[in-house]
Amino acid sequence: MRVLVTGATGFVGSHLVPALLAGDHDVSVLVRDREGYDGPDAVSVFEGDLLDPGSFDDALDGIEAAYYLVHSMRAGPDYAERDRWTATNFVAAADDAGVERVLYLGGLGEKRDRLSEHRTSRREVEHIRADAAFEPTSLRAAIIVGDGSASFEMVRQSAVRLPVMVTPQWVDTPCQHIAIDDVVTYLAEVLDVPELAGRTVEIGGPEVMSYKEVMARTAEIVTGRRPVIVPVPVLTPKLSAYWVNLVTDVPRSVAHPPILRLKSAVVVQDDSIREYLPIELTPFEMSVRRAVGDGADTPEPKSVAAGER
Repeated sequence: MRVLVTGATGFVGSHLVPALLAGDHDVSVLVRDREGYDGPDAVSVFEGDLLDPGSFDDALDGIEAAYYLVHSMRAGPDYAERDRWTATNFVAAADDAGVERVLYLGGLGEKRDRLSEHRTSRREVEHIRADAAFEPTSLRAAIIVGDGSASFEMVRQSAVRLPVMVTPQWVDTPCQHIAIDDVVTYLAEVLDVPELAGRTVEIGGPEVMSYKEVMARTAEIVTGRRPVIVPVPVLTPKLSAYWVNLVTDVPRSVAHPPILRLKSAVVVQDDSIREYLPIELTPFEMSVRRAVGDGADTPEPKSVAAGER
């Protein structure tokens, strides 16, 4: 199948491209800077800007399915408007090009929940795609555990560096994390399941635990010790973002959106995707060890670059 990946330089996209190639797909990527793309040689690289209609039409020529993995990772006054326009421009161009399917990765969270601004923006992108002529498929996930995930890196660095943590009370909120390998498997294999075309499905790992337990177990896996975590009622999301910026190298503008998401439970409510794709899910401990590298007691934290998802 001829497949286009947008957001190919991001965390998920950079893992997805090799998996699609391994599945014998003819893969193209759309990037803003062709010279800066260092992905596999086997892909066709197109340069364009989703905010500039007409600049990326050639990337969609002959494409049967496209992955839309673009979403602002930094907070800011105009990120929602930027996401809205990029999605609108892409949908129009994909329709004109006759693309049959478009796949999108969004965030878990029930509609009745009080969604964060970033979750609301992601849902708006889903709705923009819903009116298209092609068949949109949306996958929703919570925290993705892997090397390069901003949300997981924030958790990892905080847990490893601090033997005692003062945290917001909502770290007791349940979360169903998922390993990056499982996310990529779902994204790649859903192409071969026509029954899921035009649907929104939820994906998650085999375990549900609180954010507090995620931090404690991550620290135990990496360092051999569990930190003391003390929830307090006065630590606001804004203060939490400043705190994360102080103790980790994750920029506050990147840390703020994941922190806001801590307020709502992010647990799979509909696991119907497993009727079609009953993949073997990665246990939490294994996903963490893969993310940090086996054998590293106290690995040096890696910088997280903000950008496309």
